[in-house]
Amino acid sequence: MTATAVIAPEVQVPKDPVAPRRRQRPPVGRAVAWIYITGFLLVTIFPFYWILRTALSDNHALSSAPSSLLPTGFSLNAFERVFGTTDQTAAIAQGGSGASLDIPLFLRNSVIYAGLLTVCVVTFSAFAAYAFARLQWRGRNVVFSILLAGLMVPGILMLLPNFVLINDLGLINTFAGLILPGALFSAFNIFFLRQFMLGLSGEVEEAAVIDGAGPLRIMFRITFPMTSGPLTTLAILTFIGAWNDYFWPLLVANNEQVRPLTLALGVFQQASPTSQPDFSGLMAATLVAAIPMLLLFVAFGKRIVNSIGFSGIK
Repeated sequence: MTATAVIAPEVQVPKDPVAPRRRQRPPVGRAVAWIYITGFLLVTIFPFYWILRTALSDNHALSSAPSSLLPTGFSLNAFERVFGTTDQTAAIAQGGSGASLDIPLFLRNSVIYAGLLTVCVVTFSAFAAYAFARLQWRGRNVVFSILLAGLMVPGILMLLPNFVLINDLGLINTFAGLILPGALFSAFNIFFLRQFMLGLSGEVEEAAVIDGAGPLRIMFRITFPMTSGPLTTLAILTFIGAWNDYFWPLLVANNEQVRPLTLALGVFQQASPTSQPDFSGLMAATLVAAIPMLLLFVAFGKRIVNSIGFSGIK
């Protein structure tokens, strides 16, 4: 006779609908990270907001409420003075100096200077990096070590020798004088591109050599297209650096026909009256000069961030 075991069904206890649900508290580390990021963003964005606030303020009203977070005496007169759409008498009455900026001319000069310098620097740096990374020749590592020594020399020390050279060549107040000293050599760019090219696979180049391709064809048809990300990054960073350059144009660009916008801002500031500087006009001019760079970051910011971490083919 066999015994049969009977399994009792499980009794489900009904949940209390009135009982409150326990909320999971966020980790302390995540909260601290968000607080840090928020504070960092505020500190970073606040100067740009202050430039906009000052540019939209009346120059006479700034002294009455210098710490106000909102524009004091909201006005667009500063932009009118910068673009020269108001006469000199009205500009002085608004608190300006009567000076104006030829924005189209100085923008053209900055674009020519930064654009040509970027093309030259990136092109010659790419050629040099390819020679150091993909070609085999005697003394390559020794020459590259000497080239890296250029990273140890502060750029400010090269201003006087370059000025003497450009002056002896008669290139003062010319775009050639602005561009040539920095157009042929950039130790950081060469180092950056060489390190990336060293990580490229050599199988494609070996197949191209078997097909009869020479070094120039391999460089232009294979290596440079595979290095388009870092090349674009260096081009954007070089353009931004040249756009914001001040000391070198100050030495060699005394003529308005070649004076870039950053130097023109300094001249505009010096034209302010002795009683009260034209802070609103200066901030309006600074905002106009910064807008092209902001647009550049909006258009290519993601590519810059992604290209910085490149280490090989993806």
